[in-house]
Amino acid sequence: MTTKIGLIAGEGKMPVYIAQKAKASGYEVFVAGAKGNARAEDYRDCADVFQLFRLGQLGGCIQFFKKHGVTRVVMAGRVQHTSIFSNIVPDLRGAKFLATLKNMQTNYLLARVMNEFKKDGIEFASSALFLEHFLPPAGVLTKRKPTPEEQQAIDFGFQTAKKLAGMDIGLTCVVSQNAVIAVEGMEGTDRCVLRAGALARENAGKKAAIAVVKVARPNQDARYDLPVLGKGTIETLVKAGIEVLAFEAEKTLVLDLEEVVKLADQHHLCVTAVK
Repeated sequence: MTTKIGLIAGEGKMPVYIAQKAKASGYEVFVAGAKGNARAEDYRDCADVFQLFRLGQLGGCIQFFKKHGVTRVVMAGRVQHTSIFSNIVPDLRGAKFLATLKNMQTNYLLARVMNEFKKDGIEFASSALFLEHFLPPAGVLTKRKPTPEEQQAIDFGFQTAKKLAGMDIGLTCVVSQNAVIAVEGMEGTDRCVLRAGALARENAGKKAAIAVVKVARPNQDARYDLPVLGKGTIETLVKAGIEVLAFEAEKTLVLDLEEVVKLADQHHLCVTAVK
């Protein structure tokens, strides 16, 4: 008997990779795509059924999975956080659910969403399901290792990012000389890094070590919002003129890991996983 898996998909490669791997492993794959984020053409060869839903169509999404006998789902892919203020079109169940929320912080919101699915017998699996090979262990991944000054920035950035993540502000910060240049908010990692690069160029005198540091939450729930990096992150660092990227080992998904390291080496960047 073929096993079924559901996928709530945002934008990006991560949900597509999950669907492809699941299909190759013999699963029937049922995808509920976030309208404006997921694209049907990306799932043509790896989804048995694909259907788009607007943000807030909670009842419709739950019924979609129940109709197809799906009891386990994975949530993956980006949905711009600013969408919660402008792009929600709730159905009846979604409207009732939104009326009960105390705030719109990611950690709280997604935990509440998962609880709604659980009421209908649908459980969430880890967002890293089928992608465990993209969770690097601790160590420097690139040919270039951090200098002592860069390592100091990484250590400071890791502690700072952990505190910010614990407050559900963001998972990324950019630091230099034990000072915070930029913190990730709703704009996402790439815009945070570009903003930091612009600030650094404005104050270009003595070139100080700058590090981008990304972490998981102190009590990260693997079922949603895992930290994710990819080739686009490296390209953003190059645009920003920042040469060091550190992330939390074993808890950060680095999509297309080999290609990420190759691209970083081409630009003489330092990429390291920190335990």
